[in-house]
Amino acid sequence: MEVQIRLFATLKDRAGREQISVWLPDGASVADLLRAVGETYPALQPYLPSAVVAINHEFAFPEDRLRSGDEVALFPPVSGGDGDPVRPELVALTTGPIDLNALVRAVITPRSGAVALFTGVVRGEEGDRRVEFLEYEAYRPMAEAKMRQIAAEIRERWPLIHGIAMVQRVGRMEVGEITVAVAVSSGHRHEGVFEAARYGIDRLKEIVPVWKKEIGSHGEVWIEGHYHPSPADVSPPSS
Repeated sequence: MEVQIRLFATLKDRAGREQISVWLPDGASVADLLRAVGETYPALQPYLPSAVVAINHEFAFPEDRLRSGDEVALFPPVSGGDGDPVRPELVALTTGPIDLNALVRAVITPRSGAVALFTGVVRGEEGDRRVEFLEYEAYRPMAEAKMRQIAAEIRERWPLIHGIAMVQRVGRMEVGEITVAVAVSSGHRHEGVFEAARYGIDRLKEIVPVWKKEIGSHGEVWIEGHYHPSPADVSPPSS
């Protein structure tokens, strides 16, 4: 069977294209897939040991099997609302500026008395490097699914949380611009809002497939993380 593979960030740059394909026997595993990619596209071989594989928007592992028609993605480690008025949630990717006031309004309910808000911004300096701007890229359907997974994890750990919102920008961002925001509400400040917001951004940086390219005095470089997903990061099947 022919398997089409979407590439992101460093892998996309090294291949010089956004999609590649390999031929595999029926019932081939993810390990077989990676071997075939390395043989067919030697330029990608050095990056495969740390690459992450996703099948149908979920993390996949060496022993997992591929089926004809699967949507497969290969990428480096990563650097919508349900309308419930009692437990509102919003996850989104956007190319435009993030409206923090709107984000706070999205998570509060009539019972909410506390909101914790985290924002990340583009730094103008990274060590001895001068940054001119960043370009963010995302594997959109999987990124949105993983943000919803993080919201579910927050609710499991902090059951008194009311609303949760996570918004990640993609595209070009200048120094000082907000790149990501996480907002969490509860009835009172001691009911987990600070911890939940911190968990939200930390977890987003681990499992949401978003990457940034840094452009500045040093040229262009993709900034990649070091966290590699495990089976524990796979979202449970919907009931």
